Amino acid sequence: MVESIISGIGLGIVLSFLTGPVFFALIKISIEKGVWAGMALSAGVFLSDILYIIITLYGSSYLKLESEYRLQIGIIGSVILMSIGIYYIFKKVTINYENTPKTRHYTAFFLKGFFMCVFNPAILLYWVSVTSGFISVAGKMEARDIAPFFGAILFMQVSMDFVKAYYANKLRNKIKVSTIAQLNRIAGVLIIIFALRLIYNLVFTQSLI
Repeated sequence: MVESIISGIGLGIVLSFLTGPVFFALIKISIEKGVWAGMALSAGVFLSDILYIIITLYGSSYLKLESEYRLQIGIIGSVILMSIGIYYIFKKVTINYENTPKTRHYTAFFLKGFFMCVFNPAILLYWVSVTSGFISVAGKMEARDIAPFFGAILFMQVSMDFVKAYYANKLRNKIKVSTIAQLNRIAGVLIIIFALRLIYNLVFTQSLI
């Protein structure tokens, strides 16, 4: 159990430094709307991760269905991701540094983080890879190791997200509107590139990576 927690902490730290659309969205929202808005986004990502972990560990019937309809699921998810990317590219940026989002607005950030990940079919493969990688190192995964291992990973990822959100917000008064607009465009382009790459791989290689 202790070994599972240590492995989870180490892997969680490593995974926290991976950049992608969610990373840029977290930084942008934290700069523009505050630390807790960024953490609301992170909470949505957290929930989607839990969902995919459960599917990875226990959803064998879903995995079979995903295999049969991989192309359709992948294309639908890619189109949704592409729409999010286009929205980021053309979204008009306005900043009011004095305003803190009301509680009801945090729900929108939470849902944005959740749907950004839950409609990304590659996240499932991501957690399958994490699980298989742990098993290949440990030899097997006992039932008692599951919660400590994945719990440690998710705890470290959320903790690192807080650090990112805090420092992004701390420096926000030094960041211009044009910088945030550029960050928006970078995030949008990355999402679109990822979606197009996903479609290409699904059509020509029948793979999600």
